[in-house]
Amino acid sequence: MRLTAMIAIAGMLVSLCGCLSVGRPFESDDLSWIHKNKTAKDGVYDELGEPFRVGSDSGKLTWTYGYYKYSAFGSTRTKDLVIYFNKDGTVESYVFSTSFPEEKEVWQEKK
Repeated sequence: MRLTAMIAIAGMLVSLCGCLSVGRPFESDDLSWIHKNKTAKDGVYDELGEPFRVGSDSGKLTWTYGYYKYSAFGSTRTKDLVIYFNKDGTVESYVFSTSFPEEKEVWQEKK
């Protein structure tokens, strides 16, 4: 019963404000500070803080930074930065994706 009430309250709050954000915003217009086989986990943590998710891909440690902005009245906007680490704790590779229009424009200009 308590769970049902909490869900109902959360639903009312979302409908009142029309939006819901999950995760924490992070700077993503310049990721040139990430260097493959050089940047260590401590450096990533110092730059971005606690990852939103931690996991594994084929035995490789992954950290995901995500920011998700859901809207009942407009477009949903999301961005993710997934960092794959080598066994020695340095960055093996990373993948960044965004649906925020202003960030898409910046990244499309970089091609």
